[in-house]
Amino acid sequence: MEGRIILSTELLQLTLKRLCHQLIENYNDFSNTVIIGLQPRGIYLAEKIVECIKKQTKVTVEYGRLDITFYRDDFRTREKPIHASTTSLEVSLENKKVLLVDDVLYTGRTIRAALDAMLSFGRPLNVELLVLIDRRFNRELPIQPDYFGKVVDTIDGEKVKVKWQSEDGEENVYLIKEKRK
Repeated sequence: MEGRIILSTELLQLTLKRLCHQLIENYNDFSNTVIIGLQPRGIYLAEKIVECIKKQTKVTVEYGRLDITFYRDDFRTREKPIHASTTSLEVSLENKKVLLVDDVLYTGRTIRAALDAMLSFGRPLNVELLVLIDRRFNRELPIQPDYFGKVVDTIDGEKVKVKWQSEDGEENVYLIKEKRK
């Protein structure tokens, strides 16, 4: 893949462990807590976090996957039709602590859509956000992560791409210059 590596495999593993330890410190036994991975790419990060928590604490964490496709404010205006993923959330969120997990926080619109979609499963006690990469200067909505792996300042024409071993055959995070049309 062309582009500059901003998190190598080793640094990515170290970052995941740090995030996991922060969550263990703040959530303790994870009672009354649900971790939700946002489709499509946030689920890989969420699965790694849940696996790390289980390995470190021997606690089973409630986990689900949330598709936000039809809650997006741009799904009708895209040139190409977007394809929905599946939602797999077998628990009510009523009065639960919810941790939303996504790979990259960019404009904030995905998180806004996730908040709307999540309410279909109950009203949570509170909601926190964990992202691997925070592109902080590109926000269109006032949404900030509670936990982040790395802050990346990008300029127009740059994109952050997270690669996962299970999906892409490698684990690295790249900063890529988008090709002009």
